[in-house]
Amino acid sequence: MATDIIDGASEHRLGMLLVTLSAAVFGLSGILTKSIDADPLTITSWRGLAGGLLITAYVLWRRRDGHGESLDLGWQGWMLAIVGTFASIAFIAAFKNTYVANVVVIYATVPFVVALLAWVIIGEVFRRQTAVAAAVCLVGVAVMVWSGLGGGHAFGDMLALLMTFTFALYATLVRRFRNASVVWAGAVSAFLGIFPAWFVTDPLAVPSQDIAVLAIFGLTFALAVVLWTEGARRIPAAEAGLLGTAEVPFGIFFAWLFLAELPPVASLAGGAIVLAAVFWHAWRDWAGSRAVATALANGEKESKKT
Repeated sequence: MATDIIDGASEHRLGMLLVTLSAAVFGLSGILTKSIDADPLTITSWRGLAGGLLITAYVLWRRRDGHGESLDLGWQGWMLAIVGTFASIAFIAAFKNTYVANVVVIYATVPFVVALLAWVIIGEVFRRQTAVAAAVCLVGVAVMVWSGLGGGHAFGDMLALLMTFTFALYATLVRRFRNASVVWAGAVSAFLGIFPAWFVTDPLAVPSQDIAVLAIFGLTFALAVVLWTEGARRIPAAEAGLLGTAEVPFGIFFAWLFLAELPPVASLAGGAIVLAAVFWHAWRDWAGSRAVATALANGEKESKKT
């Protein structure tokens, strides 16, 4: 019994560490995108090649004992892959056209867009707590986008909104298609991202000094996916969601540290509003899950006594 408790605690700590590391790695996306002198489609193409190969290797490694995901996507998996490709293109294009802080903060509203889409598509209950946080986030995003209208960053902010919607749609479809091979669909999505660039540009014409950065970008993308997948398997969903929000401060910090990028005051104010709502909502979910777990544990103890 004691051994099981210790093993469970170790697994939990490992899960927390992996999800936090995933958030940190995801936070590198902005600075890597802006460090590459290439268009968004070319970046998506190279990142898709490197990331897709690595995620495929991970999927095959998970299948070595016969318990991994199926490689048969079906129409549901293909839909996930296609939506994921559009989301990735918008993600990279947004970083190219606005501040890193704006992109990561707007992206932080994904859980609320997911909740709204899940209510519309699946019929999930839209909780009052989520509605309140979403309304506050909407105010913060409006402040950020309004500040970009006069600063030449409105297009990038709009791309960030499009990216947020497509990622939210992807997450909603994951909930809807519970039997789909999600990680394998992510690998296929990365491979699909290779092709659009060939219709409008030449991905092979990238400067030689960018090749290494593109490879690193693909590596970090795959690494973040793997870390999240392995970490989220070991801890409750609410806790994974709370730790995942660390991607936002990581992204802003890395942009300041490596790019000396500081958005205008209005963007910072809007970002602060969004982050306050996101962290409040994530903390409420985490606290609620802990309270339920404690109540169940106490109930088990009382039943054993009797």
